[in-house]
Amino acid sequence: MLLVSQILENAARVAPGAIAATLDDRSVTFAEIDRQANGIANALAGEGIGCGDRVLWWGDTDLDAVPVFCAVAKLGAVFAPLNARSSLEEVTPVGEYARPRLLVAGSSHVERAAELAQCLSVPFRHGDLAGNGSTRQPRVAAIDERDPHVIFFTSGSTGRPKGVVLSHRANWLRTFVGATSSPGGGGTVCMFPLFHMAGWTIALGAWQARRPVHFVRDPDAPTLLAAAVRHHAARLYCIPAVWGRILEHGVSDYDLTALIEADTGTSATPPELLAAIKEALPNTVTRVFYGSTEAGPSLALGDDDLFRKPGSVGVSQPAVEVRLDQHGEVCVRSPFLMDGYFDDPDATREALVDGWYHTGDIGALDDEGYMSIVGRARDVIRTGGETVAPREVEALLGTHPSIAEVAVVGVPDAQWGEVVTAVIVTQPDAAPVTIDELRAFCEGRLAGFKHPRRVAIVDSLPHTTATGQIQRPLIVERLQQKPASS
Repeated sequence: MLLVSQILENAARVAPGAIAATLDDRSVTFAEIDRQANGIANALAGEGIGCGDRVLWWGDTDLDAVPVFCAVAKLGAVFAPLNARSSLEEVTPVGEYARPRLLVAGSSHVERAAELAQCLSVPFRHGDLAGNGSTRQPRVAAIDERDPHVIFFTSGSTGRPKGVVLSHRANWLRTFVGATSSPGGGGTVCMFPLFHMAGWTIALGAWQARRPVHFVRDPDAPTLLAAAVRHHAARLYCIPAVWGRILEHGVSDYDLTALIEADTGTSATPPELLAAIKEALPNTVTRVFYGSTEAGPSLALGDDDLFRKPGSVGVSQPAVEVRLDQHGEVCVRSPFLMDGYFDDPDATREALVDGWYHTGDIGALDDEGYMSIVGRARDVIRTGGETVAPREVEALLGTHPSIAEVAVVGVPDAQWGEVVTAVIVTQPDAAPVTIDELRAFCEGRLAGFKHPRRVAIVDSLPHTTATGQIQRPLIVERLQQKPASS
């Protein structure tokens, strides 16, 4: 049986004194976590928590979350973390949707969690959950590896949360993939919070290899680099935007000689960012990973291919099948897939078709089978409550006499949600096009909300090698690192 609880129990048995996790100056061993988890599991079992019951966790990244996570797995209950950054008003409908049996709070969220528990009419716990619970292995009913282990909440395009249900088997297999190639004993620095799937996936992957994971409270450059130095970390995984901040901050003042892997992924990764990582950390390997909460690890671009396949997310991971459907949508089939969306059969049927997960990403395959992500299946921009089709705006702007090529994308914005942005290659010898000129050109031809609010002049647009399609996600990533003109 592939049970998540076995991952920590095996590590505690084989390497009891080894460090399992750190945060700031605090650390815990595998044996300490397992003992605490047993105490919490027995205490919760005494309160009637058992197989299939959903336990909400609400708190910032905190080592106290780790034994709770493990205790819930031992009981066969379902761990469901809430976004620590959400307000009480935002998180209440998510809690109602989950129909939990218990709410557990981290030290940072005690007061708000008490209010939430009252709203949900469920018991509320915090502090020393183990209490007088026995530290012996809890005696529970048989748990099947296909039983649900976690629910991670993702926001849909309508704003209604969807709960991604992952079984013990799926999480065990997802995290075993990297265990056999996990880097040296210094472990991995984790930039993700513990309400995020990636935070727990990185942790379980490290524990499968019986190595530590180093959590941080804030994923800013000084904190991440200081953690890597303090713990002689072997791996640092950051999303492209965070790598951009690290490189801007600079790494020359940090002793990163233990670092072996400097990985990235989860969003489009500009080749120039990868080149900057390689220049700053020449003794590391860098890989680009593509996956999702629903599908787990799906594709990866190896270090040797970073510049041979610019803009690609690589080839399928072990045990993963990837194909494009008739519309060019990326579809994934593997043992790592979610069971479905909690209590949402319609969304599940739409996403999982004949065993294939439809990612919503539009892809392109080159003649060697390397995948590039070129857009979204529902490639629309949502700005100020309105929906804009990029191709409609591109069709008009493409007739402007000074424009040789144009891509219209939505750039994330706190006020508007997304801002309509025109990314332009001008005709030879033409003067740069201004935002006022573009908006005047659109006047009377497109509704006002479809007019570009920003413009960026570039030398060229990124295209896939095989099909020549514009790589919209890559454009957005570049713009976020170098904002467009207003």
